[in-house]
Amino acid sequence: MSAGSVAFHLDGEEAMVAFGQRLGALLPAGIVYLSGDLGAGKTTLSRGILRARGHQGAVKSPTFTLVEPYELAAGPVYHFDLYRLADGEELEYLGIRDYFRDDALCLVEWPEKGGDYLPDPDLDIHLAVEGRGRRLVIMPASDAGRRVLAGLD
Repeated sequence: MSAGSVAFHLDGEEAMVAFGQRLGALLPAGIVYLSGDLGAGKTTLSRGILRARGHQGAVKSPTFTLVEPYELAAGPVYHFDLYRLADGEELEYLGIRDYFRDDALCLVEWPEKGGDYLPDPDLDIHLAVEGRGRRLVIMPASDAGRRVLAGLD
């Protein structure tokens, strides 16, 4: 773990969604990177964050569309899944910069696929399978990210 990062262990899908709701309540806007192997819980965590923002419907991973927009009363949320991206440059053709607005919350799964075409995150979250649960390591990468992390304690 790097300096300033905090780790959490969550047991089961309900715990992951509940943690996402706690996190989502603290995120007014910004950029959150979600990294980890397939099945680590990135989309489940995103579901909790979206519920905290007022979304009641299903949350699916936008693996084939690359981005799923949610226009919510609390502000827009853009859920990205870059798993199938062959080259980060493809993001330029999608108009990626239009999504990263000051009033938007952007959840980015597989950010490593975006390379230098993504702006820096406020929070960088790494998820891993740990026993029957999941381990989350959250690294703040901005003042806003540090404020969110302080609110989780």
